[in-house]
Amino acid sequence: MAPLISTAALAARLDDVSERRPVLLDVRWRLAGPPGVDSYREAHLPGAVFVDLDTQLAGPPGPAGRHPLPDPARLQEALRAAGVRRGHPVVAYDDGDGSVAARAWWLLRWAGHPEVAVLDGGYAAWVAEGRPVTDEVPEPARGDIEVRPGAMPVLDADGAAALARAGVLLDARAPERYTGRTEPVDPRAGHVPGARNAPFTAHLGPGGRWRSPAELAEHFAALDARPDVPVGAYCGSGVTACSVVLALEAAGRPEPAALYAGSWSNWSADPDRPVATGDAPG
Repeated sequence: MAPLISTAALAARLDDVSERRPVLLDVRWRLAGPPGVDSYREAHLPGAVFVDLDTQLAGPPGPAGRHPLPDPARLQEALRAAGVRRGHPVVAYDDGDGSVAARAWWLLRWAGHPEVAVLDGGYAAWVAEGRPVTDEVPEPARGDIEVRPGAMPVLDADGAAALARAGVLLDARAPERYTGRTEPVDPRAGHVPGARNAPFTAHLGPGGRWRSPAELAEHFAALDARPDVPVGAYCGSGVTACSVVLALEAAGRPEPAALYAGSWSNWSADPDRPVATGDAPG
């Protein structure tokens, strides 16, 4: 399944009774609030189930990071409660830049569920086209997904440091955080030495839709993230970096890039880890 699905393609799949109806996951979330579940209760795609980033798509914050990978058993329970079944496609959406939906996409892929996509343009594009929404909360039949971690490559801090030397490690945060000019959340400012700044916002084009595969391929080529080079990504807490992994796949990368799941929130919490600042990788 391609990592992105258009609003038109999703609407067609939902209307076609001969198709396996996708499970829809509403993962709207905002760092500064209001809670995404409030927006979900007001209106959402028909049949969509709300899944919370903080409590279901991440483990408790701590030394492993602000959004560490969730316990597999807890993730399995959350996905089964949302109706995710083996052999059935899943589509995730948010109402922002697609990065939270990309986190859901990445986790499902990591869990061994390959049929998952992110709605291109998200909730905003769906509503802008006059497509149906509802405030009715569904009661999905319980799913039977088996979470088997390991289908997507994961880096720890040592692995991220090694990749920054031997391949390409992309930092998905905004330039001001990468350079160390500001750090509003984590203990120290700067970036992993050797990492290259690749803000995740560069993946989007006009109207909040993802850029074309050709444009994404050109973007990553400029960062030396070629298909024959090992590539990994990190961000502040391991969420927006998932959109880098997705964008690389959409650009045609044959093998998935690795995710430094703990990301900067894990790296910066260790005072023994070196930190680079400025525009250069360091």
